[in-house]
Amino acid sequence: MEEAQKRQETIYNNGLAWTDIQKPSYSDLATLSDQHASFHKLNYEDCLSKIQIPKIDRYEDHTFIILHFPTPDKVRGFVFSQLSIFIGNGYLITIHQGELRPLDELFSMCKVDERHRQVTMGKSSGFLLHKIIDLLVDDLLHLLMKVVGNIDDVEDLVFDEKVSVSRQVALLRREITTLRRIVVHLRRMVIELTKDVQRFSKDDLTLYFRDVQDHVDKVYEALEEAKETVEIYKDTDFVLSTEKTNQILAALTIIFTLSIPVTVIGAIYGMNLNLPGGVETGPWTQFGPYTTLIFVLVISAVAASVMFLHFRRIGWLEFGR
Repeated sequence: MEEAQKRQETIYNNGLAWTDIQKPSYSDLATLSDQHASFHKLNYEDCLSKIQIPKIDRYEDHTFIILHFPTPDKVRGFVFSQLSIFIGNGYLITIHQGELRPLDELFSMCKVDERHRQVTMGKSSGFLLHKIIDLLVDDLLHLLMKVVGNIDDVEDLVFDEKVSVSRQVALLRREITTLRRIVVHLRRMVIELTKDVQRFSKDDLTLYFRDVQDHVDKVYEALEEAKETVEIYKDTDFVLSTEKTNQILAALTIIFTLSIPVTVIGAIYGMNLNLPGGVETGPWTQFGPYTTLIFVLVISAVAASVMFLHFRRIGWLEFGR
C-alpha cells in the first residue's frame, strides 16, 4: 500500500488537482478511469508504452499530450524519457517512469512548501503545465551546457597526436543527435500547446509559452552549432589520423627501400658461385681477414646513400614536416 502511495500522489491547491504517477501500471490507470470516464483507453496504452512519438490528442473536455525529454545515461549519454499528460479544467495528471528528476523535485516542493505550491499551482492547470514544461526545458539547457563543455575538452585533444579522440567524438555525435531529435519535436509541440492549453486558463498564456519556445529555439540553434563543430572535429581527427598513418607508412617504405641494396648484395654473396672475394675463389685480404665483409658493406652503404640523396632531392623525405 505504501509503495502504491509513492507511485501515485495528488496535490490540491485552490481547486486545482495535480496527480503525479510514476512507473504506471494497469491498476493505476484503472483508478484514473474511475475518476475520469472521458479518458480514452488508447491513451492509457500510450502511457504504458515507452516508444510513443510526441503528440497531442484533443477531446471535448480535456487534452492528452505526450512529450519527450532527455535523461542522462552512463552508457548511452542520453535517453528518451516519455512524459504523458492529461489536462483539463481543474486538474493536471502527469505520468512518467520516474526518470525526470526536475519534475519529481517540483512535485515534492509543491507537496511540502505551501508558498511554492501557491506560486506553481495558484492559477490554472494551463499555467501549471507551463511551469512544468519550462522547468524541463531549463534542465535541457543545463544538459546542453554539459555537452558544450565536453566539446571544448575534445577541442584541446583533437590536435594532440598522442591521444586518440575518435571514441569521444563519436559519443558526442550520438548525444547531440539524441538531443536534436528531442528538440525538433519539442519545438513543434510547444507551438501547438500555446493554442490548446489556453482553453484551460483564464489568463493569457501566450507570452509564457512564447518564452518557453524562445528557450527551445536557443537550444536548437546551439545544437546545430555543436553538430557542425563536432563534424569539423570528426573530419579533422580523420585527416590527422590519415596523415599520421601515411607518415608511418612512408617511413617504413623508405627504410625498406634503403635496405634493398644490402639484401641484394648479401643474397648474391650467399650463393655457391665463384665470386670475387667469395668462398670458392678465396677472400680478399688486402685490409685484413675481413676485407670482403668491408667491401660488401661499403658497396651496400654507397648504394643506399645514393638512393637516400635522390629521395631527398625529389622531396620524398619531407613527409614529416
